Amino acid sequence: MRDLVYTGFMSLDGVVDSPGGGPGEEHRSGGWVFKDLEFVPEAWSLKGEELVDTTALMFGRRSYEAFAPVWPGSEDHASYKELPKYVVSSTLSDDALVDGWGPTTILRSTGDVAALKQGEGGAIFIHGSAELARRLSDEGLIDQYNLLVFPVLLGAGKSLFGRADRDKHMLTLRESESYSNGILKLVYDVKR
Repeated sequence: MRDLVYTGFMSLDGVVDSPGGGPGEEHRSGGWVFKDLEFVPEAWSLKGEELVDTTALMFGRRSYEAFAPVWPGSEDHASYKELPKYVVSSTLSDDALVDGWGPTTILRSTGDVAALKQGEGGAIFIHGSAELARRLSDEGLIDQYNLLVFPVLLGAGKSLFGRADRDKHMLTLRESESYSNGILKLVYDVKR
């Protein structure tokens, strides 16, 4: 069985919208991960640690469309280039997939994601894709959250966690660390 890991940047009030401020990131405070905060290299160590564990990537359609034109040529994401990628979308067509960015498969439903998890292989990491992460969490398909929580309140924007009434999910803190610039690293396993 494969683990499904959500990794992301989050404001203290739970917003994951537009952290880098790049194309397609339209939040009024877009780029909040890099603005007004002292750069502390060790606060980003989680991203390097994840490279070791990542055997595949998963995106929702919008995140795929934002990352696919940029990440294949990015030195920061070179390790991801040949990894298998999965895009969960009921609307994306095969001819919209980017060439030269490793094998990419479109999954049409959360049922397809559940079936993929039952197969052999290592951890699949979800980057961005807040809407997808909420759906997968509601279906009980996320196994781990790797979060860098930033000392900022954004007030509005896409949230990682839905507000709908649902059964609680208990988490176990696997790892945590705080950094001098106020960023918190929180790694949680979902209890089953």
